[in-house]
Amino acid sequence: MNLALHYPVLQVIIPMLMAPLALLVQHRKLAWLLASVTSLCAFALAIAIAQLVLQGSSYAYPLGGWQAPFGIELRVDSFSAIVLIIVSGASTAALLAGYQSLAQDIEEDRASLFYAAWLLALAGLLGIVVAADAFNIFVFMEIASLASYILVAGSSDRRALPAVFKYLIMGTIGATFYLIGIGLLYIMTGTLNLSDLEVRILAVEDQTPILMAAGFISVGLALKAAIFPLHAWLPNTYSFAPHAVTAFLAACSTKVALYVFLRIDFFVFQRTLSDHAAQFSIYLLPLAVAGILYGSAMAIREPLAKRLFAWSSVAQIGYIVLGVSLVSQAGLSAGILHMFNHALAKGAIFIGIIVLASQCQQLTPTALNGLGRKHPLIGIAFVVAGLSLVGIPGTAGFVSKWLLIDAILEHHRWSIALLMVVLASSLMAVVYLAKVCETLFFKTPETTVVQPLPKLAIALLLLVSFANLIFGVAPGLPLELANNAASLLLEHTL
Repeated sequence: MNLALHYPVLQVIIPMLMAPLALLVQHRKLAWLLASVTSLCAFALAIAIAQLVLQGSSYAYPLGGWQAPFGIELRVDSFSAIVLIIVSGASTAALLAGYQSLAQDIEEDRASLFYAAWLLALAGLLGIVVAADAFNIFVFMEIASLASYILVAGSSDRRALPAVFKYLIMGTIGATFYLIGIGLLYIMTGTLNLSDLEVRILAVEDQTPILMAAGFISVGLALKAAIFPLHAWLPNTYSFAPHAVTAFLAACSTKVALYVFLRIDFFVFQRTLSDHAAQFSIYLLPLAVAGILYGSAMAIREPLAKRLFAWSSVAQIGYIVLGVSLVSQAGLSAGILHMFNHALAKGAIFIGIIVLASQCQQLTPTALNGLGRKHPLIGIAFVVAGLSLVGIPGTAGFVSKWLLIDAILEHHRWSIALLMVVLASSLMAVVYLAKVCETLFFKTPETTVVQPLPKLAIALLLLVSFANLIFGVAPGLPLELANNAASLLLEHTL
């Protein structure tokens, strides 16, 4: 038996089966260890899938041997491979780095439930990526969302409760819109398999329900992806969740929603609806520009470091949307690569916050004063991740921003205006990063009770920050996957 053929289903089954086991363990350290090992296995599988995909092994996996569209199908290709790496890598890094932080945040009697919910969130996000039909994407979306609400609510900060309530309401609205959209597609075509939908939808004479479905699905997934102006749930959710949960969700949750948004739009609607590529660009591009500028401006005025970087995520999502809204090989490649690079940079930043937060009672505006000077290695690693977020040459963030600039110059008549937006937002990123650097290195530290530094979190911070430099110099693997993913999406346009 060729085990590699079963990698797509193992991505989902392993964390799904380990979740109830983590619940039964009833021991904090063992539950964390089980979740960490499971997440590490998922990461290893994602790397193996990426290697197979790069060798030309894009393939479908029919569950139970029932071929689509009659059976449930899982599918992996270049696009899904890069997102699988993002999700499993973010989960693994956040779990390993967050052990000490989560031990302080999560009560002993709730620890098993928390880690079970983490594994369910991981299984749901991975399931969304490998699912090849619109309804099972919804099923996994709900699994991931419900588990994520538990993770965010696990914080000892009482402000997490109203934050998770807003997250729940917005997430439910997004899921409802998505479900209405796929319901309309099923009424008109009698199938929900994405490949089958692409064929059958061409035979539909009345395009009005298809347009309505496209609208509902787009708005629902834009809510999930926090595309401006549907981002209201994101700043508080990231700010008040446990630090490890923020590192996990900030690196991958919106990327998965963007993945579904692009896959469904390009596989189902681009070839079916007349002038849809132009409509796609006309509607998304202004939202991307507004999100970039608004998110950057809010980050500049934000005094709290964790919330500041939550706002910067709104701007970085705008960069991704700007790239894909160009509907070109270069633009899609830049947008997909920025999904990977932003996950690297933001994951490192929030792991850095895990480390720095161990040295203060609460993350107040003055809590981080002088900590970079007191712990220079930690401060430098944190700044390296921030420089990647800005897009400084030599970092991973620079590669995707450079490709985005190249795509703008190559394909868009508003190139000068868009370049000015990218330049202005990069300068704004320098400003808010400088604010954090000033706090870390140039202000007098507060007198606090010294706690032992989380050594595992420091190791992960150094590793992920170093990865930002490695992929800035040698971006081969993610760049090749992004280029292949862009080509795959463009194959489904008119």
